[in-house]
Amino acid sequence: MLYTARGCSLCGRAREVLDRLGVVYRDVDITDDPELETRHREWLPVVEIDGERAFVYHVDEAALRRKLA
Repeated sequence: MLYTARGCSLCGRAREVLDRLGVVYRDVDITDDPELETRHREWLPVVEIDGERAFVYHVDEAALRRKLA
């Protein structure tokens, strides 16, 4: 799961890493969702793997490969 918001440049970079590695993910825009805004806004982008927060702000490609292996 990738939590993003409109206008978030770091979110675009996270998408690029996930796409480059061929990771299948659900992109959830938290804009206009008060609950998700409260939970994730200060950490964007947020990548969760199996329901657990794996990355915030930046997705490290090597670390992502290790987590998915």
